[in-house]
Amino acid sequence: MQTVRWGLAVASTLLLLLTACGNADREPRLMNLRTSADGPDEFAIVPPKPLANPADLTALPEPTPGGSNLTDPNPQADAIVALGGRVPAAAGGIPTSDAAMTSYAARRGRSTDIRTTLAVEDLQFRQTNRGRLLERVFRITTYYQVYAEFALSAYDELARWRAAGVATPSAPPPNP
Repeated sequence: MQTVRWGLAVASTLLLLLTACGNADREPRLMNLRTSADGPDEFAIVPPKPLANPADLTALPEPTPGGSNLTDPNPQADAIVALGGRVPAAAGGIPTSDAAMTSYAARRGRSTDIRTTLAVEDLQFRQTNRGRLLERVFRITTYYQVYAEFALSAYDELARWRAAGVATPSAPPPNP
């Protein structure tokens, strides 16, 4: 009887140790930008648009070395069109129909180098919040822990907008 108890204790301990070594994905691995595969990147291959003979040959762009042509894919513009939008004017301009919205959004000023500014501030913030020693040694991402206090709660925002009297027809499901 005593050996059976010892056997169960040893088996339970081994089972506990084995389950503790498991790597359950507790957070998404979207921030893991390093790949362990040496193969090609299947997302880097974008097929060109089919060749077509335009009705007016004068509408063709001037050929430039290294420039774009009509068969080059433009995923961003294609996504806008697929979602029912209109592609902005050439050179990334804003369509005249969106001018009022753009000026309203920029009424308190805007920064042309906002992406660079945010990248520098983010780097400084992450350098001061680097994580614990073992997280740095084993290169475990601390992104979700560092930015947790900045995350928005869908339910708090829903309550805020409803209190303001705004209709929320596509509200998130109830909080579990």
